[in-house]
Amino acid sequence: MLRVGVVGVGNMGYHHARAYSELARDGKVELVGVADANFERAKEVAKKFDTIPYADYKKLAKEKLDAVTIAVPTSIHKQVALEFIEAGTSVLVEKPIADTIENAEAILRAAEEKDVTLMVGHIERFNPAVLKLKEKIDEGLLGKIVTISAKRVGPMAARIRDVGIIIDLGVHDIDVISFLFGEPVRTVYAKAGNVVHPAGVEDHALITLGFDDGSGIVETNWLTPHKTRTLTVVGTAGIAYVDYIDQTLKIYNHEWIREAKIEKREPLKNEIEHFIECVEHKKRPITDGKAGLHALKVAIKALESARSGQVVGVE
Repeated sequence: MLRVGVVGVGNMGYHHARAYSELARDGKVELVGVADANFERAKEVAKKFDTIPYADYKKLAKEKLDAVTIAVPTSIHKQVALEFIEAGTSVLVEKPIADTIENAEAILRAAEEKDVTLMVGHIERFNPAVLKLKEKIDEGLLGKIVTISAKRVGPMAARIRDVGIIIDLGVHDIDVISFLFGEPVRTVYAKAGNVVHPAGVEDHALITLGFDDGSGIVETNWLTPHKTRTLTVVGTAGIAYVDYIDQTLKIYNHEWIREAKIEKREPLKNEIEHFIECVEHKKRPITDGKAGLHALKVAIKALESARSGQVVGVE
């Protein structure tokens, strides 16, 4: 039974604690504790999930954990992750992996040196509709993929404090589109701006991703009053539509319309079960540190493109 913990129990961290608690009831893990700088919040969540609250994550790091979720503000991902990695704990870092490429690379190096599992919480990779779509693309049902476009819009979440929409939300679809193409992004061109949020924080963006032989488009904003999460894939033999929220996949070609049979399941639970399996069996996560680093690099290059008005290459 793995000893696990959660650092940062705001909205996302709360749900990680809940998922671990459900696994604990099944005898798969022991939820040792939750930590948050807001100790009242830590106590509230700990009481709900029958575990121990910590005000200082460094004290939780001394509890000889096997695995931990880090769901703190992006700007302190590095310092918290390194504390646990140094203690020999495998780490699931909520996306994005870090606030800078240098900090992300430092996390990767530390995890490799300590030989611990490093996973990044790109949750949409664990959405059953996305997994079914990838399966059908690999089967050739859509033919050769030409374009993939994503729309991720809605009101701003109160939890966001330290990053703009490209790094907070854009990385989701940057990662998914790269996953579906089966290759890294080569170039990026972006337009972004600020309408109602604090200066220096972009709240809307349109990002164009260039691949060796295809393109992706990400539309995202914090201005739309209702939440929309959709994906469209155009191939030479058909077109596919995914609704991330409803977990549906429809495929059209010249002769028929099909709706995939999908066993709907919470993506977060799929993600955490995959993390635990990787820690137990020393497997490489499908959203490992390198995948997280690539998504962050593209997001940062998108910000650079938005400032310069130029197409930017991605290493």
